[in-house]
Amino acid sequence: MYKNKVSKKDPLIKSYLNGKGKELWNFRYKYYDSLDNRKEVRRQGFRTENEAYRALLEIKTSIANGDIKKVEKSKLTISEWLDIWYETHKSDWKVTTLRQREMAIRNVFNPLLGKYKLQELDKTTYKRVFINTLLKKYKPSTVKLFHRIFKVAINSAVDNEILNRNRFNKITIQDIEETVDKIDGNFLTAEELNILLETTKKYENITNYTLVLLLAYTGVRRGEACGLKWKNIDFENKSLTIELTRDNKGARPPKTKNSYRTILIDDILLNQLANYQKWCKETLLCFGKHLKQDNFMFLSYQTGKPITDSVILYCLRRVLKKSGIKRITPHGLRHTHATILLNENVGIKYIAERLGNTPAMIMDIYGHTIKENEEKTVSTFTDKMKSAGAKNGAPF
Repeated sequence: MYKNKVSKKDPLIKSYLNGKGKELWNFRYKYYDSLDNRKEVRRQGFRTENEAYRALLEIKTSIANGDIKKVEKSKLTISEWLDIWYETHKSDWKVTTLRQREMAIRNVFNPLLGKYKLQELDKTTYKRVFINTLLKKYKPSTVKLFHRIFKVAINSAVDNEILNRNRFNKITIQDIEETVDKIDGNFLTAEELNILLETTKKYENITNYTLVLLLAYTGVRRGEACGLKWKNIDFENKSLTIELTRDNKGARPPKTKNSYRTILIDDILLNQLANYQKWCKETLLCFGKHLKQDNFMFLSYQTGKPITDSVILYCLRRVLKKSGIKRITPHGLRHTHATILLNENVGIKYIAERLGNTPAMIMDIYGHTIKENEEKTVSTFTDKMKSAGAKNGAPF
């Protein structure tokens, strides 16, 4: 029969057998809280006597230093703390901030970090299971945003004396600047694009549908689309002018001279923009505002304020699941626009001007498609000559 052992290092530490017959260590430590109420800390599951001893010493030290909250909240998980943080401060935040943080907690923080103990999550684990995982799905600027929100939540835990410090402050996330966007299969056929657009129209709101349609029918970058104002749409001359780019850091001029451009748009997009402008007017009136030519085009139906560039990311993910189409990024709609034009033998110079690139960049990005089209052109010429020769009795 098993006999419990009492540690020589501290009599509060004792051994026991778990359900599988394995020897583990535990302890019970009684103390008085700040209101002089009798409390007790129980810990078990330590693999060694030394491990239990170190944990007990840490608790005794914390209580001696007056860090009572740190002891009482030692079992608090990240998920539990985020719920406390959100409920405590939600009345202090603007509506947009509230929705952003609620979404981040529900879709990002809890799935990846929720199960970890607040006081035990270390920097290495955080980088491995959170930062590195997010970088596989999002661009660095988006990961930085989630990281900033998480640090705000952790700073609140420090302010509430649950943690001594924020151990995640000095984590850096490198931006990956791409001088040339590689296509890597990130595009759709015309048939797939039609399915995507039909699914978006059916399941998404008018803002998301209009944004996806504009990206697909113009090839503009998503930051350029978010930077569009109503004054940039010329309904009479059927054109669109790019003069700004906008993301979660704000609006600014495009990076290159080529990015400043005016491009023609067709009636399908033009009619949708006219319908969307009408919707924007009605939506803004609900918020006591009037639509102005200097307003950013794409608005949130929930707030009446300009959407962020991350909206298209979540929209595409939902639509792709419903449509069954292969994975594509927002930038993939730009690649789709270019490849469809190239497959119809539209000139490289025109495509470059339309996308805000140089012909050399078009050759670099879409070289494989251009090569295939050149081969088709040669075979088409040969077939035409053979056909003509057969009619004239030439030896083809």
